[in-house]
Amino acid sequence: MERLRHLARSEGADPLVLVRETASALRGMGNDPAGLVVACRRIVERHVTSGPLWWLCSHVVTAAEPYKVANRLADEFEADPTIRWVLEALPADSCVCTVGWPDIAGEAIIRRGDVAVLALDTTRDADAFARRLGRAGVSGELIPAAALSAAVLVSDPVLIEAFAASGEELLAPLGSRAAASVAYCSGVPVVAVVGRGRRIPERTFATIVDRITDADAPWYAEAEILPLGLCTQVADPFGLQPAADASFAAECPMAPELLTTSPN
Repeated sequence: MERLRHLARSEGADPLVLVRETASALRGMGNDPAGLVVACRRIVERHVTSGPLWWLCSHVVTAAEPYKVANRLADEFEADPTIRWVLEALPADSCVCTVGWPDIAGEAIIRRGDVAVLALDTTRDADAFARRLGRAGVSGELIPAAALSAAVLVSDPVLIEAFAASGEELLAPLGSRAAASVAYCSGVPVVAVVGRGRRIPERTFATIVDRITDADAPWYAEAEILPLGLCTQVADPFGLQPAADASFAAECPMAPELLTTSPN
């Protein structure tokens, strides 16, 4: 339980680390169904925009054998083939524009090595992402938010990595909708990266949006909705396909237990 509390408090952790560590910690809870639900609920409350954690916890709390399921899902998440399709979407010697810290797209960029990156400084982790690229020997420049349009216009594709997705919407880093809109109006391709565990049920997606959005001050939200219609292609575990053909069918069951908040 202490390990789960630590995971709930952690910020900025790699999604792969969070999923793997959460699955491992849940397996150590033993035969305690009620405790399992509370633990999962608190994990997603603290990491509300993490589609993969909602995916993992939704499977776990609805499974007949939750601990076996947690182990299997952690393996599936680690073996996510999405990066292969992101690599295919990157033209040789191209200039790409990114928003925030895209874990999957970032790894693909580093593997390629011949891609220059314009990292839009619209989120608090874009600066760290640009430094990460530099340490890996990749040309990366931090672009101020005021120059977003200029950066998009000189990019070959714009890469936007989703936190979660449902229906025809993605939950993406702040600045994603502006970048995609400029690209859409200017004929610049937009590749939506939707890795394993990001496709969640519509009710779950709506709950996330409600929790991060203040109706009186929506500009303080942690993330924003990006319509799929602004994207050109989608890279996901199933391949690289036109956005018009994409379908964000949920990868996990609906778990009503996670949609209520736990008492403090």
